[in-house]
Amino acid sequence: MCTVIIRVPESAGEPTRVLAIRDEDPARPWNPLGRWWPEAHDGVIGVRDARAGGAWLAADPDAGRLAVLLNRADVTDRPESELLSRGGIVLDSAAGRSPAADPRTHGFNLVEVDADGARVLTWDGVSLTMTGLEPGTHMIAHDDVDDPSTPRIAAWLDAFRDAPVSDQDRWWMPWVDVLERSSALESTDDRAIIRDNRPYGYPTLSLLACVASVGRDEVDVRYGELREPGHWGTGLDLA
Repeated sequence: MCTVIIRVPESAGEPTRVLAIRDEDPARPWNPLGRWWPEAHDGVIGVRDARAGGAWLAADPDAGRLAVLLNRADVTDRPESELLSRGGIVLDSAAGRSPAADPRTHGFNLVEVDADGARVLTWDGVSLTMTGLEPGTHMIAHDDVDDPSTPRIAAWLDAFRDAPVSDQDRWWMPWVDVLERSSALESTDDRAIIRDNRPYGYPTLSLLACVASVGRDEVDVRYGELREPGHWGTGLDLA
């Protein structure tokens, strides 16, 4: 049950800013931000799912492209044996190949940022739709963009919109301050961003976060892990 905050600039000459928090089963191994696909995806950096080989978040810095995936409920009637890992979609997107037609995966929200702007592609097992993101700050979880029926979006979207993200080296700190404020909630609270999803029937907890600044010709991505899954503790050291 990941969360993405994205600020789309008014001017095409300004970078798009992204904060992505990953929720996953701590027992499912992953590799931190790095170049894990030198043959198939030369130049791509990302957070690798060590079990299936795909990515949760991936970027091609030289091409100015970034993609991050959030799981979403679906109504597919395909058997599990016919479904593929969603991580391959992220790598394809970072390479400039967006999903099309009928993805053979479970449902997802795929956030894409490139020179043409920012968008969210949604697959529910039946239809694939695209929502273009207008200038401003948006929040995406496992339903629709800026969905007020998602408790964490209703609770924190305005705070992220009000946070004074700047052009300074550590531009993300006002957003991290919002994360720290949100951590006053129990991680099992529906409004929490740093989450423990086990009471809701999922074996996932918030594990890590990435921030990214996506310009027309470059992407700068920083990565940090929580010391204890599902708990803010001493916060994130994004480097």
